[in-house]
Amino acid sequence: MTSGILLYSRSTSSASYRVRIALNLKKQHYDLKVINTEQQHHKSGEYLSLNPQGLVPLLIHQLSDQEVKLNQSVAIMEYLEETFPQQGTALLPKDPVGRARVRSLALHVACDMQPLNNSGVVNFIRSDLKRDANTVKGWQLHWAEKGFTGLEKQLESDSTGRFCHGDSPTLADCCLVPQVFRCTLPRVGLDISKYPKIKQIYENCIQLPEVQQAMPQQQPDAPADEFWTATVG
Repeated sequence: MTSGILLYSRSTSSASYRVRIALNLKKQHYDLKVINTEQQHHKSGEYLSLNPQGLVPLLIHQLSDQEVKLNQSVAIMEYLEETFPQQGTALLPKDPVGRARVRSLALHVACDMQPLNNSGVVNFIRSDLKRDANTVKGWQLHWAEKGFTGLEKQLESDSTGRFCHGDSPTLADCCLVPQVFRCTLPRVGLDISKYPKIKQIYENCIQLPEVQQAMPQQQPDAPADEFWTATVG
């Protein structure tokens, strides 16, 4: 580890994508270690000894007197904000109401939307419950539309600006971008134009270099061409 921060990541993991965006917004250099879940790297004894949950991301921050290990994306992003408050972009507003609103928007995605479309859940429905491709896709689209419908209404607020809260990206945007990315792939098939606020915020976000550098296609384990066109997954 040369930077002091090591991120265990998977290019297409929504939670990993969030943290990569946050690290870039906070102007933190980090080393990256790819965890290939298709090759079961996350189930290896070595990785489980670091992260018993066996998921990504995992962030290790080497301090002078201790080694910090964190394995939940929202906790990692809040840690980055609290550890580097004067560096890069503030991921949380200064006022209590604004901070609560940003957390609420972020958790709407991270807790109520993404887990239902997580690859582990989708694979269980397809493989263990023996559901066909149309059922799997219908499951994903149903929960995506339900989640984005509620989020769109929350964003119809004077507190929303170019981004989810005001005119600077926050934790909420770090969570939103990967979810839109995932759900607009053919395997889910979400029509993002049905959610104009979300669509505009997403388009504003992906113009940011910090977001572009975090995109799955920019990672060392970038997905193969068929990932972008697959209608099942």
